[in-house]
Amino acid sequence: MRKAAFIYSQELEKYHYPPEHPFNVDRAKKLRQVLRSIGLLSGDGPLLWDPAKREPSQGQAWPRAGGAEVAPTPAKRIVLKKFHSAPYLHALQTASKGRWDAEALEMGIGTGDCPVFKGMYEYSALACGATLTGAKLILTGSVDVAFNPSGGFHHAGPEKASGFCYINDVAVACIILAERGKRVLYLDVDVHYGDGVAEAFYERSDVMTISLHETPKVLFPGTGFEDQIGTGQGKGYCVNIPLPVGTYDQAYMKAFEEIALPLIGAFNGDVFVLQLGADALAGDPLAHLRLTNNVYADIIDHVLRFNRPILATGGGGYNIDNTVRAWALDWAALCGVQTGQDANPTVAGVMLENTEWQGGLRDRFLAVSTQQQKTVMPAIEATIQTLKAKLFPIHGL
Repeated sequence: MRKAAFIYSQELEKYHYPPEHPFNVDRAKKLRQVLRSIGLLSGDGPLLWDPAKREPSQGQAWPRAGGAEVAPTPAKRIVLKKFHSAPYLHALQTASKGRWDAEALEMGIGTGDCPVFKGMYEYSALACGATLTGAKLILTGSVDVAFNPSGGFHHAGPEKASGFCYINDVAVACIILAERGKRVLYLDVDVHYGDGVAEAFYERSDVMTISLHETPKVLFPGTGFEDQIGTGQGKGYCVNIPLPVGTYDQAYMKAFEEIALPLIGAFNGDVFVLQLGADALAGDPLAHLRLTNNVYADIIDHVLRFNRPILATGGGGYNIDNTVRAWALDWAALCGVQTGQDANPTVAGVMLENTEWQGGLRDRFLAVSTQQQKTVMPAIEATIQTLKAKLFPIHGL
């Protein structure tokens, strides 16, 4: 069993995007409820940490299965300025109070994707603070795994709100980890390219960013092609694996195992940061891949074999039920809990209030059509060959 921290605060439940917006902050709340109901999260309340002792100051013991809940604190402005500019943060704070202007709009604040809503800055700072709380726990050696389902805002730029994201918590966390001398492996499996994070480290070799995402030919943000591999010292440390429409489990894992895994091994990072956006799942209303959540669990199993501390976040995922179940499975895998189809066959039907599938947290197998195979696999194989030619020689592979 791994010592795992689930970073969450009920303060996060106070804030909401406008009701018509696809981003639903209640996903994290529902996930917490599910994890408690199936015994994968301590029900004793949030633990308060004494970093000097690397243990909870309340004297509470770690649960035998799953992990413990840890309450975050909001990220301070001085910390956010490690990535975001002061004028941008000021514009966010002002807009959060209901005042914004043309300059803020040029920064992406007040658009359809990134609307203004009450408490926008406070929510973003707390969600970022949750990721940074996880980073601190890892840096002090207090935990092996930390998961913030309210994080993963990988599109935000230094002076730009973008793709539902205002403050880029994962970029800030990677910066802090790197400042402490850690080589950081950032792995992003959200269906959208993690452009904000990749661009932050595009000229650096101490942080390797690997993003598997739907082809930018058809999906936001329109970047993340194979030839975007970094520049200067960062050449070869930005890895983009675009995937064709209709990509299914076996094709996805082929790309991951033939490109991402060897590069992860060659990079040999000290800390892994995972962005676990669940919008690559079949049935997501904003994308076009055909994955089951088994892919996420299998990737986590691969990553765990490197025996490195892991800071994980949520991200996209707009079919709420599918996202919650995927993240519950991710948490179980991160904690080292058995996640096979026979691990807990009543979970889905009873605890997740879904009587259609009694196979536990894992999704049922999705049939792959002959047409899918004919269109998807050749594109995947072409991408693999391109990336091997561009990246493997740089890393001695």
